[in-house]
Amino acid sequence: MFRRVLGKALGLLGYTIQYGCIAHCAFEYIGEFVVCSGPSMEPTIVNHDIVFSERMSRHLCKIQKGDVVIVKSPFDPHMNICKRVIGLEGDKICTSGPLDLLKTHTYVPMGHVWLEGDNHRNSTDSRNYGPIPYALIRGRVCLKLWPLHSFGTLSESPTKRIIKAQSDSDSD
Repeated sequence: MFRRVLGKALGLLGYTIQYGCIAHCAFEYIGEFVVCSGPSMEPTIVNHDIVFSERMSRHLCKIQKGDVVIVKSPFDPHMNICKRVIGLEGDKICTSGPLDLLKTHTYVPMGHVWLEGDNHRNSTDSRNYGPIPYALIRGRVCLKLWPLHSFGTLSESPTKRIIKAQSDSDSD
């Protein structure tokens, strides 16, 4: 009887470890659920919204301008931040505010991205800490899950429309 109970317990432990490994690999390489906090991405993502962040784009180098990404904080490696990609390596970024008389620009170095929050007045982003290494990107937000009334893909922000307008005018 003891052997049978021990055998069933070990079998259960084996299944638990297997499913744990599968779950770990899924969250590490496919995607994860993220609870966003803070006002920096309002109105696109509001405090305590739950989003799904897929990781395949990061591994395949498919991050594009306008994507919302989850990134390791450059100040605290235990914290993640959620921001929008404004510039990729080699892009020229205007770093001055809309009311500044003298416009200042910077170039995004190789292997880096420029990130900004949609709520420019209440966001600590690349305007404060500079370009972010591509290696700090954890994933691309592709779906808003909670609250249910806003379930679906992310809406286009005013920033994304500005990015489109700038790239359209660059091609003229």
